[in-house]
Amino acid sequence: MSEWTWEYEGYDPAAERLRESLCTLGNGYFATRGAVPDSKAGLVHCPGTYAAGCYNRLESTVAGRQVVNEDLVNLPNWLLLRFRLRSANGSAGPWFSPDTCAALDYRHTLDLRRATLTRTFRYRDSEAGLLSVEQTRLVHMGDPHLAALRTVFTAEDWSGEIEVESALDGDVINGNVYRYRSLNRNHLAHVQTGAAGPDTVWLHCRTSTSDIAMAARTVVTGHPSTSSGLRRARRRAAHRLVIPVAPGRPAIVEKTVALHTSRDPAISNPLGAAVDRVTAAPDFLALLDSHVAAWAQLWRRADIQVPGEAGRVLRLHLFHVLQTLSPHTADLDVGVPARGLHGEAYRGHVFWDELFVEPYLNLHFPEVSRALLDYRHRRLPQACKAAGEAGRAGAMYPWQSGSDGREETQQLHLNPRSGRWLPDHSRLQHHVGSAIAYNVWQYCEATGDTEYLHTKGAEMLLQIARFWADIADFDPELGRYRIRGVVGPDEYHDSYPDAAQPGLDDNAYTNVTASWVLSRALDLLQRLPAWRRQELLERVELDGDELPKWEEVCRRLRVPFHQGVVSQFDGYGDLAELDWDAYRARYDSIRRLDRILEAEGDTVNRYQASKQADVLMLGYLFSPAELQGLFHRLGYDLDDEVWRKTVDYYLQRTSHGSTLSGLVHGWVLARVRRAEAWKYCQEALEEDVADLQGGTTGEGIHLGAMAGTLDLVQRGLTGLETREDALWLDPVPLPALSEYGFSLRYRGHWGVNVRLQSGQLRIGVPDSEESPIRVVLTDRAVTVAPGETCTLVLPTS
Repeated sequence: MSEWTWEYEGYDPAAERLRESLCTLGNGYFATRGAVPDSKAGLVHCPGTYAAGCYNRLESTVAGRQVVNEDLVNLPNWLLLRFRLRSANGSAGPWFSPDTCAALDYRHTLDLRRATLTRTFRYRDSEAGLLSVEQTRLVHMGDPHLAALRTVFTAEDWSGEIEVESALDGDVINGNVYRYRSLNRNHLAHVQTGAAGPDTVWLHCRTSTSDIAMAARTVVTGHPSTSSGLRRARRRAAHRLVIPVAPGRPAIVEKTVALHTSRDPAISNPLGAAVDRVTAAPDFLALLDSHVAAWAQLWRRADIQVPGEAGRVLRLHLFHVLQTLSPHTADLDVGVPARGLHGEAYRGHVFWDELFVEPYLNLHFPEVSRALLDYRHRRLPQACKAAGEAGRAGAMYPWQSGSDGREETQQLHLNPRSGRWLPDHSRLQHHVGSAIAYNVWQYCEATGDTEYLHTKGAEMLLQIARFWADIADFDPELGRYRIRGVVGPDEYHDSYPDAAQPGLDDNAYTNVTASWVLSRALDLLQRLPAWRRQELLERVELDGDELPKWEEVCRRLRVPFHQGVVSQFDGYGDLAELDWDAYRARYDSIRRLDRILEAEGDTVNRYQASKQADVLMLGYLFSPAELQGLFHRLGYDLDDEVWRKTVDYYLQRTSHGSTLSGLVHGWVLARVRRAEAWKYCQEALEEDVADLQGGTTGEGIHLGAMAGTLDLVQRGLTGLETREDALWLDPVPLPALSEYGFSLRYRGHWGVNVRLQSGQLRIGVPDSEESPIRVVLTDRAVTVAPGETCTLVLPTS
């Protein structure tokens, strides 16, 4: 194993789903899990293929109720290729499968640099002999509609024939998540199959919203097949080949596939486009060359250098981020799927994970960040409609979003421990609007894209601010504005104990970020040219008389405290303390404490116990100085001692039931220079690789956590901020990670190199015609011109 490869030795059915997720290949347009080509979908395997933004809505009966869910659709299986050996007398053996046939030297190799997955093994047939097999696949990064699989068969000690079946299979369901088994999972309808020439088959099907078409060309190189035939079934199109093999004469089977949907631009129909594209596609080696060249460009733009095992994992994380959100994403109407294009958990929905993804992309692929913001802007009318239906002004974005921006959060969710379906109140996480506003601001600060800030960005920012100002109610007894009936990032707590209605009051994270949004909106209106400000106010139908209330709310929102720390929400300190030691002794893992307590007939709403960072999320979004300024604006004193006590308080009361939890805690502890930061950073790095959440990674990687670890190096450890037309840096001393580097794209500068080593910070700006970059540290400011490298000795304290 090297820094660029991940190897999996042997065949372990229990680990296949995890390996399939981690070996997924994609290009931003679509992705295919790392299932073996001869596998059948079931409890062991899930050969899923998912196209970005390709959703479908179905109705199911759950717990006696009719519910509607929208899912990212598992598309027809293009990968299917199986073989069996023919003996000298012409009799055929069984179709090979690692589940039923013993294989020798079985290995998978994921090559990150080339973005290929290779399976090698040897198979001995009792009648024929020993056969070596090597299969390499790719999902093309240059042409996002193409994928290919190359199989090399080598007979080691015999001569005879191999029978190969290469197929497109439309008989698939969304079967990746076992918890969803009681839901309607049959998304593909009107499946049709056919042939286009002697070596190409096609499959066309529909969902309620999209047409989907695939075409597969299968050819043999080395020596011709003795027979070849195309076979059609109702939901399957197959190409059956019989190929002679002999020692020293390998047979090579190349399968090339094209995928199109009716969501694609500039095509007349998906089926014709798929057939035309696969017909024109070059052979595998030519495809591999152009694919590797496209990936080389990506690696140059997102270079990261971290030594040791941490560096290997970070490069794997970067690989999966780029497979989900590549430059091709800039041409699509898609958001950030929480589980990538790697599985079906969360039904492929878009949550708030862009909060952890876009700050990284801003400094490498800003065109992708802008496209992700456009996804939110296109759904701004729907968010305004949702607010109106709730009796509110402005924009109320959904907690879970999919195709059209309506609220996709499920009404019921299953606790697999108790087997009970429970009400789901997570749609009350209105803080997702603040995350969108934060991303708008961060993107524009990093890129200098004032055109976007003054147009689409301003429209979103103002409508989100308008919602917060409207939902905040004034409490004359407290002399404060309050936001009631919400759920914070913690998610464990969705109501007060024994309350008739869901929701909590004055969630600190929600209120502070709402204040920040209102403040940014007011600042933006002040800095806009008068003509643009008037146009904007007219476009969003904003009455200038509303603005004084915005100013008042952003300065007088309530933030609760108890025992000298910031309260997660009003009344948090009155909840019972949990016996953490007893639960850790009783259960192997208490990460999903909410499920444990519900299965016991209890509820986490009764306890001071958090799933993940809630109050501490504020320390993830804002530097210590900026956070103090926000609290000061609200009339509260948040000095270093209060923040330290707050951090300690919630560290002791968090079960880390989310992959984002270790990331945020590591970030916050690093920024306050705490020695235990590395422990949480390591946990964040291991979340998916080691499947720390216990089986969830097999249902899709956790994209926010993966991107967040990259941003931990890029911004968290360096203290990097992009504001006031400068790069602000305040590196954190972290002994376990004292050397690292990365390149970034800042304004018009491509490939700015940042490296920290031996207490020195080196910044190199590539030669160009752009203006110099201003770099601000805590004790000095320097200007680095294009073509120059500046080395700065960091303060020791």
